Amino acid sequence: MQDNIISAILIACCAVLGIFIILCMIRAVKGPRFTDRIVAVNIIGTLTIIIMCILSVYFKQDFLVDIAIVYALLSFIAVVVLTRLVIVRRRAQEKKEREASLAHKNAKRH
Repeated sequence: MQDNIISAILIACCAVLGIFIILCMIRAVKGPRFTDRIVAVNIIGTLTIIIMCILSVYFKQDFLVDIAIVYALLSFIAVVVLTRLVIVRRRAQEKKEREASLAHKNAKRH
């Protein structure tokens, strides 16, 4: 009896987390900024790790926790790389804007 209740709670938690993943996917598609998309993808990764850990308890399989740990490391590396990409892109854009404003100021002087 108690095992059935725990199993139902674990499955319900996975279903709720699945709904949250769908909502985060909507946020990742809509944006509006690139940073919103990065955060949404990071949350999707975190929710997936939580679901893997819940399924590890449900199926009584320890190897799913190991897979969740590896997935967490990969997710972390992906977010770091994407964040670095955003920083490099933003710096390049700011540099172009500074050069354009300097060229505009120089054009006004002459």
